[in-house]
Amino acid sequence: MYKRILTAAAILAISLQVNAQATIADNFKPTGQANPLSGCVFCADPTALEYNGRLYVYGSNDHQQFIKNGKKGENGYGDIKSLVVFSTDDMVNWTFHGTIDVAKLCSSWTGNPWYKGFMNSWAPSVTWRTTEDGKEEFFLYFANTSHGVGVLKANSPIGPWTSPLNASMINRDTPGVLPCNWIFDPGVVIDENGTGWISFGGGDPNDQGNSLQPNNARFAKLKPSMTGIDGSVVKIPAPYHFEASELNIMNGKFVYTYCSNWANRSDADWNKYKQEQGISVSKPGTCTMCYMVSDDPTKSDSWVYKGDYGPHPGSSPNNHSHLHKFNGKYYHIYHNGSLLEGMKNKSAVDANASTYRSICIDEATVDEATQTVNKVNLTTKGVAPLKPLNPYQLQQAETMASCGGVNYEDFKNIKTITSKNTLGNDASENMYIKMASGSWTSVRNVDFGEGAKSFILRAKGSGTFEIRFGSKSQPVATMEFSSTTMEDHVMEIDPEVFKGTKNFVFLVFTQATNVQFDAWQFSDSEASAISAVTDENTVPSARYDLSGRRLSNTQTAPIVIEQFIDKNGVKQSRKRVNRK
Repeated sequence: MYKRILTAAAILAISLQVNAQATIADNFKPTGQANPLSGCVFCADPTALEYNGRLYVYGSNDHQQFIKNGKKGENGYGDIKSLVVFSTDDMVNWTFHGTIDVAKLCSSWTGNPWYKGFMNSWAPSVTWRTTEDGKEEFFLYFANTSHGVGVLKANSPIGPWTSPLNASMINRDTPGVLPCNWIFDPGVVIDENGTGWISFGGGDPNDQGNSLQPNNARFAKLKPSMTGIDGSVVKIPAPYHFEASELNIMNGKFVYTYCSNWANRSDADWNKYKQEQGISVSKPGTCTMCYMVSDDPTKSDSWVYKGDYGPHPGSSPNNHSHLHKFNGKYYHIYHNGSLLEGMKNKSAVDANASTYRSICIDEATVDEATQTVNKVNLTTKGVAPLKPLNPYQLQQAETMASCGGVNYEDFKNIKTITSKNTLGNDASENMYIKMASGSWTSVRNVDFGEGAKSFILRAKGSGTFEIRFGSKSQPVATMEFSSTTMEDHVMEIDPEVFKGTKNFVFLVFTQATNVQFDAWQFSDSEASAISAVTDENTVPSARYDLSGRRLSNTQTAPIVIEQFIDKNGVKQSRKRVNRK
């Protein structure tokens, strides 16, 4: 049943008292900064796709290794067997969609020979297409350690994912791959004709290479199924190549990006290379992101080196990025060690914890006509919001710009859906966050327009909840709530306070006992429950009027609140207006 709380002078008195006593959790991502993307999840090796106006970012789940190591020690990557998924439509407020349990999805892979079986999931690359019959297909490729490339398939960007093969898609037995040292770090793209292409490879120089030409970069056409190599594998003559392949297409030409190695750069060697290639660009810095361009990528000698554009993020032991265009702008999506540094600065993590990475985003300047990528400036501030957040739309609890007292382990399923094979969950509407006393989340650039009159908190448990416009500011609204099931708790608020655009809105649980936080929503009317998108044919389990009085089957009211159980087993509410 929904709970309705009236705000008045008494509520203000309660809020002032609670504010004086409550200890608010530290944040490790500073307020006002867009980087790193998440304030509580270690993740790395990013890739991205755009779908229905949202940017979905995928990465290696460094946090899985962090937990496996007891939240200390060095990130050795060996226990990373899942991938993370985030999405946004404004570039500053990110929804965490949970993790893809790749180990479970690929548990049936054959291990004969050993390198065909599943080992790890690193460095994803993702793409999608609409087939001739109108079906949407999503493909996610990942590094199965350094011994191969695997592929997953889904019909939405957040799954559920399946493994279409019973072994790695690319491995040592794939013709043309050897003598590539590390068969990993895929980069995928689909061209204007619907053909898929993939790049991969890395490592120190093989027995046919040298420090300037390690001979490990590979490129291939994909079969129409997108789950196999079609034809021969081509070598890309990428200078000082090391890892981190990705692909783009600009003005009909292929753009291959990669991370350079740590080898010494001889001026004599580089001058000779420039003369042979007919180019004039400077040699790349160590561990920088570089790029090459080709209009006929199946021919090795068609690839032209254009320079380096992505600096080495000094707080990370390596460099891995994806160049992506979203809403007319290009973004450099990369990783660094800023979240770990933030935790260490506040003594929130063991002092010997190291190399746990975080995804960041900065703008990139790209000339598509000439396939020129200018050097990117890596910042802590990150990118500006593309648009305001709409507080009158249902917002998931796991949508946030930053947070305090929230850990990766706090994201849980409301109800396990057995058809979805993920460690966390494929759909954010089936997640909640466990909130302790002092825990909070925040969102940025919130436009209340002419003013909000009510607020709905979907939660389970008991505690005191506050809304603030700054982490250390006085609360502008407070409620006490209690329920043993996931319910909508409603309070009226002052539209003169909740008016216009607010740079920051903090959702603070100053007191919390067994609290599960699912979603929230503001309303410009005296709302009574979150207006969920539901099946109108769902049979209600209970009906109430706006005063909270339960109605019998024969009773009615001008506005009726109906409760029901949705397909995920979550208790929902909807408002019906009875028109004469």
